[in-house]
Amino acid sequence: MGLFPPKFRDIAYICSKMNHPTSIRHLLLLLATVLLFPSAAPDIASDRAALLALRSAVGGRVLLWNLSSPTPCAWSGVNCSPDNSSVVELHFPGMGLSGELPPKSFSNMTNLQTLSLRYNALSGPLPPDLFTSLTSLRNLYLQHNFFTGQLPQTLFSLTSLVRLNLAENNFSGPISPGFTNFTRLGTLYLQSNHFSGPIPALDLPSLVQFDVSNNNLTGSIPNSLSKHPKSSFLGNSLCGDPLNSCGIANPKKKKLSAGAIAGIVIGSVVALFAILLLLFCLCRKRSRSKDEHVANAKEVEAPPPPIPPPKSAESLFAAAGKEKEVVVEGDLKKGLVFFGKTGWDIELEDLLKASAEVLGKGTFGTAYKAVLEMGLAVAVKRLRDVTMPEKEFRKKMEEIGRMDHPNLVALRAYYYNGEEKLLVYEYLPLGSLSALLHGNKGASRTPLNWETRVAIALGAAKGVSYLHSQGPTVSHGNIKSSNILLTKSYEGRVSDFGLAQLAGPAAAPNRVAGYRAPEVTDPHRVSQKADVYSFGVLLLELLTGKAPTHTLVNEEGVDLPRWVQSVVREEWTAEVFDLELLRYQNVEEDMVQLLQLAVDCTAQYPDKRPSMDDVVMKIEELCRPSGGGDGVDVFEES
Repeated sequence: MGLFPPKFRDIAYICSKMNHPTSIRHLLLLLATVLLFPSAAPDIASDRAALLALRSAVGGRVLLWNLSSPTPCAWSGVNCSPDNSSVVELHFPGMGLSGELPPKSFSNMTNLQTLSLRYNALSGPLPPDLFTSLTSLRNLYLQHNFFTGQLPQTLFSLTSLVRLNLAENNFSGPISPGFTNFTRLGTLYLQSNHFSGPIPALDLPSLVQFDVSNNNLTGSIPNSLSKHPKSSFLGNSLCGDPLNSCGIANPKKKKLSAGAIAGIVIGSVVALFAILLLLFCLCRKRSRSKDEHVANAKEVEAPPPPIPPPKSAESLFAAAGKEKEVVVEGDLKKGLVFFGKTGWDIELEDLLKASAEVLGKGTFGTAYKAVLEMGLAVAVKRLRDVTMPEKEFRKKMEEIGRMDHPNLVALRAYYYNGEEKLLVYEYLPLGSLSALLHGNKGASRTPLNWETRVAIALGAAKGVSYLHSQGPTVSHGNIKSSNILLTKSYEGRVSDFGLAQLAGPAAAPNRVAGYRAPEVTDPHRVSQKADVYSFGVLLLELLTGKAPTHTLVNEEGVDLPRWVQSVVREEWTAEVFDLELLRYQNVEEDMVQLLQLAVDCTAQYPDKRPSMDDVVMKIEELCRPSGGGDGVDVFEES
């Protein structure tokens, strides 16, 4: 009896006391079964052991668990069944995990339903046995890592999968027909990998979201997938619906007959003579035109200045630093009209002779950086599509010129002469928030930390709040990240205010794309609550790093506010945040609060949105020192 563990000695003792030999044999058989074939039922202890093996293989602050706890159910990112008998969900998004996944990382977790390792730095191929026995797995999120190689065959045994996201990795090889095993699959994202070859005919009746863009795929798109949008297939060498039709194979070339060859030769000779005759006529005409031009010209035309000049320019300037008066009578109205104490001792001629650099083409015209001979740099906006009468235009400029706030890019001067209309502003060298967020994506990019982003949001909110304080009918009408300019200290200033009523109908679609409140039907009439909606989209840009117009065809296929709401509702709040923000710790609560404010600002109904004064107050509450570091905490699901 000493060979048996203590708990089995009692069983053997009972057997020895039983008289019926058959009963003894049955009990001994049961004993052997227990010893040789342990139960395959879910075991929290085996789940704990698997998680510890994962912890030893990869890095990341989220895996610094309290190992004194007998159960992993209290560990960060680990969710267990109601009775704590097994692990059912693992959520480790954006936690800086690196290295390769060890073999059999999750193979014993037979009750695991959700596995999220998205937005990390995990690399290498997926182990062949990674998905063994995960028969209950419904959601698998591995996007935005550095996984390589082909997908293991064990993946296609997960027949309960509903959502599968493998995007933004380095997976390669063909897309396996094994995907047809996923009869319950509703989301399949494979974009931005290195998959090659044709797309197999995947008959997935529940598939709603599908994307294989930016791979190395070739051939025609199967009919079963042609219902998905064009954006799901771009960046490949594919054809067929919804892309261009596949070309019909070229028929076998036939040899040309002698008559056809002769006809081609004769036609070519005739065409050559016709071309020579046409060139001769053009040269004669050009020569006569040049002679007439030389005879009538009184002076040589100078090369055009960097900024196209108006027809005439007269000085309106007195001594530098004196307050300029708005003069609109007589010949003086043909010069620059200044507002406030600019300290600029310049004339229109100085401006027109300045070297100019195009800053960008916006809703209302082209913006230039003009550097005068004295070294002063100013920003000049040359308006287009403005049909307002002169008297009304000048009155509007006076209204804009009176706007004075530290968080506004103030109008310093303007010029009006017929078709030529110039606006002069102070030049801000850091450019716009849009360029900072979406411009440089290379290694030289300087990440925007939390304190900088919330400070930009506060400055912009104060600027818009000041505009709204000028009267209940005063609004910006065109709030977007490209109209938030930055000082050298990264303070946000609002530009292009007051110009929404100037532009004609041609500029309206560009002005509202991605930012327009749902109730706005006339872009020339934007309420203050519509401004709040646009500002909410701006906050979402700061938090997600995504541009509103880019999300119309990405993933969920909706605009930025709806995309954020869907992710927060269906997955984890952390999914929406820019990866650059996930590097900082002790700011998660503030980030969630700002996200909630942005959601409130983008409410469907105007009366549900806060005022800009309330927005300023709430952002000011978040502008407190925080411990920002390199770690990341897990966000609670909302």
